[in-house]
Amino acid sequence: MGYEIYLKKGEEKRIAAGHPWVYANEVARIEGKDKNGALATVRSFDGRYLGKGYLNHASKILVRIFIRGNEDDGKELYHVRIHAANSYRKALGSADAYRAVFAEADNLPALIVDKYGDYLSVQFLSLGVHLRKKLITEVLAEEFSPKGIYERSDVAVRKKEGLIEETGVLYGEVPDEVIIEENGLKMAVDIKHGQKTGYFLDQRENRFAVRRYAKGDVLDCFCNSGGFSMNAALRARRVTALDASPLALTSVRRNADLNGFSNVETVCGDAFDLLRAYHAQGKTFDLVILDPPAFCKSAAEVPDAIKGYLDINLLGMKLVKDGGFLVSSSCSHYVTLPMFEKMLAQAAVRAHRRVSICEMRTQAPDHPALLGDDETMYLKFFVLRVENA
Repeated sequence: MGYEIYLKKGEEKRIAAGHPWVYANEVARIEGKDKNGALATVRSFDGRYLGKGYLNHASKILVRIFIRGNEDDGKELYHVRIHAANSYRKALGSADAYRAVFAEADNLPALIVDKYGDYLSVQFLSLGVHLRKKLITEVLAEEFSPKGIYERSDVAVRKKEGLIEETGVLYGEVPDEVIIEENGLKMAVDIKHGQKTGYFLDQRENRFAVRRYAKGDVLDCFCNSGGFSMNAALRARRVTALDASPLALTSVRRNADLNGFSNVETVCGDAFDLLRAYHAQGKTFDLVILDPPAFCKSAAEVPDAIKGYLDINLLGMKLVKDGGFLVSSSCSHYVTLPMFEKMLAQAAVRAHRRVSICEMRTQAPDHPALLGDDETMYLKFFVLRVENA
C-alpha cells in the first residue's frame, strides 16, 4: 500500500481550490509505506480524495499534487502534459525561444523547461521529478527533437528537497553559445553558465514595451546580458548598461555587436554605489531601468527587501530628467504587488518627484500564473513617468 496522506480539519480548502502544495504541518497522519519521492494520495481529514503527487519527507512541502483524477504518473502522462504545455506556447506564436514548461502552472510541479533555438535547458527542482529525470528527458526528446538538452539544476531550492545542485548534458550535444531571436533582435545565450536557465525569458514582452520610452540617454541597471539595453538601443542616443558581473557585461558587448549597435557602453560596479555617484555628479537620464535580482528568498526577508527596493528606486527617481521615465521591476513573489506599489509611492515622496503610472505589467504569457497559487504570479513591472514636483 502506498502513502495515504490525511490532512488536518479545514486544511483541504486551499488544496481543493487548486493549490498544489501540501505542507508537512497541515498533515494529521500518514498511512501506508513507500519510498521517499513516490506518488502519494492526499485526502481530507474525513477521507475525501483530493489528488496525488510526489512525497518528500525532507521538504516542508510534503506533497506536490499534480494528479486530480485517476491517472498514473507514467510516460503517457508526461507526454500529454508536456505536449499540452508546448502546444499552448505555439498557439501564442512562440517559436525560437520561450518557456515550454512552467512547473505548477502547467501541472508539472518543480519542472522547468526553456527552449533556446534547437536546445532545451531544464531544471528538476523537487525529489519527485529528479527521480524521473531519465523518463522526462526521453519525453522531451520525443516532443521537441532537440539537438541537445542541458540540465541547469544548480539552484539553492534543491537543498530544501535534500538534493545537491547538478548541471550537465542530458541528451545530444550543447554548445557554449546559442543565438536566439527575440523581438527581432539577436541574443547570445549561455545555457551552461548564464543565470537561471541561461536567459530571462519572462521579461520578453516587457523588454519590447521599453522601446516606446527609450530616447536620449538610457541607464540600464542590473542589465545582465543586456536584454533591455538592446531594445532601448534601437531608439536611444546612448545606453549605459550597468552590472556588477564582468561576465554579464561581456555578454552585453557580444549582443551589441550581434545587432550592430555602437551606442551601448558598459559599466561594471555595484548599482547602489554607482547610482549614488551619478547623483553626486549631477548626471541625469531620460530613462532609467531597474531590473534587480530577487531581494528576498523567504517571507522573513521581506522587510529588508522592501528597504532595498526603496533605496534603489529612490536613487533611480532622482536620476530621471523632468518628464522622463523609470522602469522598475521585482521578481520576488514574496514582495506582493500592493507592497511594491506602496514602496514606489514612498520613493516618490522621498525623492520629491511627481510620479505617475504609465504601465503595469507582469511576466510573459509563456509563464502563466495559476489562480490560487500566488507563487506562480511573481513578476511586477512598472513604467513610471517622473516629473519635478
